[in-house]
Formats: sequence, structure tokens, C-alpha cells
Amino acid sequence: MARYVVCSAWPYVNNVPHIGNLVGSLLSGDVYQRFLKLMGEDAVYVSGSDEHGSPIEVEARKLGIEPKELTDAMHDYVSRLIREWGIEFDNYTRTHNPTHIRFVQEFMMSIYNNGLIEPRDEVLPYCENDKMFLADRFIEGTCPYCGYERARGDQCENCGRLLHPTELKNPRCVFCGATPVYKKTRHWFFKLPQVRDRLLTWLEKHPNFPDNVRNYSLNWVREGLKERSVTRDNKWGIPAPFPGAEGKTIYVWFEALLGYISATLELFEKRGEPERFKEYWHRGDTRTVFFIGKDNIPFHSIIFPSMIIASGRDHPLPWQISSTEYLLFQEEKFSKSRGIGVWADEALEILPADYWRFALMRMRPEAKDTSFTWKEFYRIVNNELNDDIGNYVHRVLSFIHKRFNAQIPGPGEEDEDDKRLLAAMREQAEKTIRAFQAIRLKQATEHILELARKGNQYLNAQAPWDLVKSNPPRAEAVMLTAAQVVRSLAVLLAPITPKASEAILDTMNLPPPKPGDYPMAGEPLLEPGHPIKKPQPIFRKLPPEFLEKVEEMVEEARRKARAKRPPFKR
Repeated sequence: MARYVVCSAWPYVNNVPHIGNLVGSLLSGDVYQRFLKLMGEDAVYVSGSDEHGSPIEVEARKLGIEPKELTDAMHDYVSRLIREWGIEFDNYTRTHNPTHIRFVQEFMMSIYNNGLIEPRDEVLPYCENDKMFLADRFIEGTCPYCGYERARGDQCENCGRLLHPTELKNPRCVFCGATPVYKKTRHWFFKLPQVRDRLLTWLEKHPNFPDNVRNYSLNWVREGLKERSVTRDNKWGIPAPFPGAEGKTIYVWFEALLGYISATLELFEKRGEPERFKEYWHRGDTRTVFFIGKDNIPFHSIIFPSMIIASGRDHPLPWQISSTEYLLFQEEKFSKSRGIGVWADEALEILPADYWRFALMRMRPEAKDTSFTWKEFYRIVNNELNDDIGNYVHRVLSFIHKRFNAQIPGPGEEDEDDKRLLAAMREQAEKTIRAFQAIRLKQATEHILELARKGNQYLNAQAPWDLVKSNPPRAEAVMLTAAQVVRSLAVLLAPITPKASEAILDTMNLPPPKPGDYPMAGEPLLEPGHPIKKPQPIFRKLPPEFLEKVEEMVEEARRKARAKRPPFKR
């Protein structure tokens, strides 16, 4: 049995995640880790609130509060939202915790002691109005590569290139808008070029990375790596441990990447089993899987493995990086300031989590940028979730409850049509498993839907409502076969719509799927005579006027969500 550490990109805690953040990392990671555990694999799922660095300082300063006041309140709020979405972490932690701070300082000193971090002076933009050096989110300007006019000092969100603040054209302070001057300061630099050859060899031989990760990373490394500063002049962060680095903090991207390791360590410390940490991060056969958006590729495929190589520690390098393309919102990028998009708390004011979980997996941008539209959301909920899946489940269980005394009938008179459907059930279950294993989560939903559609076609063709009068033994065989498909659908859906899966199985007087059950999802395990409960519809359709009124619904959802947020986050 392989060991897995499933890792979701750490969301900045200065804002509530939007549905694009969810599909790119938190939710996709949850679906995958649920699948692994149901397969009987040994897996832990970790992430947490990214609390340090300039994004938090910028937000806190604008709000007139201390960074920790902001992060305490937002971490509690976002953690609660994650649970409401049915996202189950083994450890959803935060970067401002003693385990993480200690681990980061010790890890960075390992690189330093290996001679791969050294200090040097550099000239950086400085705002004379605000009396501070401007790096990362403290400065904006025009990207020198693509011309995007609101590139940040650490990365251009338009083209994804990592930047140095001195590269920006027309730079300006984000607080006052002033043009900065340039002053000398001392920082500690990671000698990335010295690990280039080992990194390149690893990337070229890596068997698992998808093309978008492999090609982007190889091109980036072959162009040449630059030394990167691992310290900042920020006040809010982990104090740099290097000799002479008093007053400096570790650059948030370097320390947040190490959070995957420290979160696992913290998990087992909390369980009173600290030695078990070594089973996951000190074994060469551990499979570490990262769920990120495409803008985070270089940090996970280049910076993170380079740090591990440079440290000399025996932590496993990334086994898989599942990088989504962008989920747009009706052809535009999500924008809080312009009110473009739906945020995690707003979504739950519109519909329960399972509706969103299914719809977002159906829209998951696995191969290209994809636009969320209300029209497509409406179609997925009504046609696929309700009609194809929910209606089939309800038709079968209601008929059995009413016409067979609430007991699974059978065995009756089986024929070739039944055998064909059961064979299709096995086939679609196997295809679903293979899609999950390849981290093609959208493809997995297609195989589940295909099984539901085959079940509906079979039911319509067999017409058990007629057979129960004309040929009762045949009706029993049909409904036994149809019920086997219901059970199969319920188990297959468990990673995606966990509450709905439990509800279906509960109606069938079956327990929720447990670790090791998923490989048997396509097997006909129901026995004749098994009792069921009176079924209730699992899903409900969106009303016909939904698309006409959706903007009003969103505004109402936004109003309700804002009222629940911490008082300084409206």
C-alpha cells in the first residue's frame, strides 16, 4: 500500500475563497483524498491559512488593524466555511503556529548550513511617504514581459512570470500611489542555480507530471534559474534565523511551501504520535500530490523541490502536481472589487454544498480555461444531478418501496438485458476509478453520469410498472438489477457528493462507504429481501425562473454572507 500526502495550495486568509479557488485546490484535493481513502489507501490531507507576508499586511493596514487580528478572525471563519463545504482535512492549520515557525527556521538553516543561502546587498524600491521598502504586494507596476499594468512585485498574475520588484515598469506604492526611490538593503539569497542540474534531471525523468506542468517547468529551468531572496523587510512573518538577519522575515512563498511538511508534522504531534510523521515525509515511496492553480506551478515544481534538494533532507519530491487552468466567471476573471464572481459563503446561501461540489467538478478546468456560467450551472443541476442521477434513484427506490413491500425483490427471472446492465455497471465503475487515479476528476463524473443514463434507459425499456402486472418474476429481476445500479451510483458519488451518497445509502439501509469499499462499487452486492426505508427526493430542480432571477438571488446571498463575516470583512 502506498502512502499519500495530499496537499492543497494554502489560501491567503485575507479574503474568503471564491469558487475558482475551491475548484483549483481545496475542493479538488478533498475529492481526491476521499477517493484514496475509500480505495483503502493510507492518505493524509493537509493545508491551512497562509497568514504571513505582504498581502496580509496590505489588507490589515487598509483596515487599520494588526495583522494577527485579521488572520485570527479570518482563519476561524474560513475554517468553518471549509467544513460547511464538506471538505475534510486531516489537518487544516495556519502558518502562524509554533510547529510551522520552528520547522521553517530549522529547514532554512539546513539550506544555509549547506552553503546555499548567503547574504548580499541589493537595491530595492522604497516609499518615502510610508517609510518602507516595497516588495511583493507592496508595489505594483507594468509587467516587463506581457505589459499587464497591475503586475505585483513578486509575480504577474496575467502571464504567471515570477518578478523582482525592480523589474516593474512605472512602479507605484500600493498604499499611497507614490513613485518609489531606490535604496540599499541586505537580504539573504537562495542559490537556485547551484541546484539547477539536479532539478532538471529530476524534471526530465519525472513519469507523472501532466504536460502543462512538465512543459512549463522545463522551459523555465532551461532558460536559467536566478538566485531568489528568501527574506523580506516585512514585520509580519517568521523571523529569519540566519546570523545577522535580525529584523528580517522569511519570504512568505518559501515558508508557505514548507507548510505541507509542517502541517503533517503538526497532525501527528496533535495525535501524540510525532514519530509517525517520518512515515510520510522521510520515505522515498511516499506519494505527495499537490492541488494548485496554474499560476502556482513554478513554486511547486521548481522552488519547492529545489529547497528539498538544497536542504539535504530525505523528504520525497513531488509525485504529482494537479494544476487546473483558470475558472473564469462568465468570461471574466473573479474580482472582489468589481463584484464579479461567487464566493464560498455566498454560494452556500444559494444551494447546499453537494450541488456546488458536483457542478464544479463538472466544470473543472482540467485542459483549458473554462467559464462558469449560470446557464451551465442550471443545466448541470437540473439535467444531470436531478434528472439523470436523482430521478433514477428516486424512481427505483420508490417503486420498490411501494410495490415490493419496501424490500429488495428477486432474484426473479434474469435475462441478457440485466446481465448487460450489470456488466456496464462494472465497466463504468472501473472507468471512474481509473479517472480518479489519473486525477481526471471531471472525467470521473462523466463515467458516473453514463451509468445513471444507462440505468434510466434500462428502466424505461423494461417498464417494470407493466411487468409487475403481467410478469411478476421478471419485474423482480428488473428491480433487483436497477437497485444494484442505485447502490453503485451512491458509492461512486461518495467522493464528490458525500452527503447525498450517505442519504441514498441510508434510504437503502446501508452504511456509508468505508475505506476499502470503493473497489467494489461496481459489484452487485444487494441481496433479495434486504429492507429499505421510504425514499425522499435526493436533489431538487432549480425553478424555471432561476436564470431570470439569479442576479437578485446572488445579491441576496451576498448580503447574507457579508452579515456573517468578521465585522471588518464586508
